[in-house]
Amino acid sequence: MNPPAWISGRLHAWRRDRQRRRLADPEFAFLFEDPPPDEWVALDCETTGLDTRSDEIIAIGAVRIVGRRILTSERLELLVRPEKGVSAESIRVHRLRVQDVQAGVPAEQAMRRLLHFIGPRPLVGYYLEFDVAMINRTLKTTLGLTLPQQKIELSRLYYDHKFRQLPPYQQHDNADIDLRFATIMQDLGLPTRDAHDALNDAVMAALAFIKLRGN
Repeated sequence: MNPPAWISGRLHAWRRDRQRRRLADPEFAFLFEDPPPDEWVALDCETTGLDTRSDEIIAIGAVRIVGRRILTSERLELLVRPEKGVSAESIRVHRLRVQDVQAGVPAEQAMRRLLHFIGPRPLVGYYLEFDVAMINRTLKTTLGLTLPQQKIELSRLYYDHKFRQLPPYQQHDNADIDLRFATIMQDLGLPTRDAHDALNDAVMAALAFIKLRGN
């Protein structure tokens, strides 16, 4: 069971303050400023695999949310050049070939652009923990820091939304709720885009976030 919101808020504030004190490069002090009110960034990554210890980011998609609007004109779409190769299995998933990612930017440049795009805004994503783990590992090795922003998990929001609709006798910790991304989009009556494209997935996560906030 997740902790109450006030406890989660205090934990986030404590961790953020600790990261601020440990920040070695003042260039990134802006990450710890107060976020603009009613603004978030929806984020998604494509990677060479699912191992957060050894696989690499090859694409990043991010879009800003202001209130109930998705600012697709203010988006970030990056191809990132990996140090290792891209497996045939991962190409079948995201359709990014070796020659595609070789035209991408180096990881450090991608991380700098991503941080400046996000700023202090909270992050939104579907199974965001994986993307954040991949980004944090890359940030740690290139710039010596990790993401301090608040993280909002879309599948958790959707779970809570569906949980509230269950009859009391079904409301228990292991309630059977389908959390697949396609299911969430269909159930919320939202349009879908081609999956496993970083920007498309970020935009769809932003749509679902706005819909769930309004419920």
